[in-house]
Amino acid sequence: MCVFCGSMATVEQVAAVGAVLVNADLDLTQRFRALFTLRNLGGAEAIEWISKAFRDDSALLKHELAYCLGQMQDRRAIPVLTAVLKDAKQEPMVRHEAGEALGAIGDSAVLDLLKEYSQDPVIEVAETCQLAVRRLEWLLGGGETQLEDGSTDKNPYCSVDPAPPAARRSVAELRSVLLDESLPLFERYRAMFALRNLGTEEAVVALGDGLQCSSALFRHEIGYVLGQMQHPAAIPALRAALERSKENPMVRHEAAEALGSIGREECLAVLHSYLKDQERVVKESCEVALDMLEYENSDKFQYADGLVRLEASS
Repeated sequence: MCVFCGSMATVEQVAAVGAVLVNADLDLTQRFRALFTLRNLGGAEAIEWISKAFRDDSALLKHELAYCLGQMQDRRAIPVLTAVLKDAKQEPMVRHEAGEALGAIGDSAVLDLLKEYSQDPVIEVAETCQLAVRRLEWLLGGGETQLEDGSTDKNPYCSVDPAPPAARRSVAELRSVLLDESLPLFERYRAMFALRNLGTEEAVVALGDGLQCSSALFRHEIGYVLGQMQHPAAIPALRAALERSKENPMVRHEAAEALGSIGREECLAVLHSYLKDQERVVKESCEVALDMLEYENSDKFQYADGLVRLEASS
């Protein structure tokens, strides 16, 4: 049996959801919902099905596979993530996400591997592995962010992040660190997640300014964080990032998904206008984002509804 938050699924049900994930003839939005269902269920069978989908030709899907395996924090995913990171034929955004996922799992056994790929010729992969090394070293050192009152700053979004939040400071102070390109990327990421945790409109605007910084990996993470916050004040900056045709596709993809997460009507026209973008990852991200936007504006209980769909079709 697979167990998640008190719900249970049989091996047969997991296999049925997995079959949807690996079926390249199905709509990508259905496959995404199946993927997140498997992530929520967890367990060896779910990891096996997610691993099979790395044979797909969609970089967006493979990127999300790696992300989900990292969020599951199950060391049984380490072999497949290691293989993806090492595979130079995989797209940079897929290899980057595999490196980040290995850091998210938090097992020190991959420290030497991540140090090796911190020198990768693909800058997004190298920077990701550098961050993952710093995260593992932080975990090995105790792994808590102390606030002034001695408590720890908890992540309200329940995600496993590539860096812990910085100690809580003013938005202006955190923004200064966020935008200082002379500082190590890990310290700037810590400021990023501290701003996210504050959750104010002022923090959102400060994060949006980060979409002008030089590292594509950094800009991509800003887009992800703004999508988590779901604040309408982020829409102008995200829209501008999506509209920049010369922007790294990894950044534009994350901006599109963030707009879908925000789920406002004004995001709809923007996403529709990029459904035929020349970059496949951007086009597919808009498809997934529109499906997410539909969910955000519906009365449906959950986005990861693979089991519900199984029951409806049986």
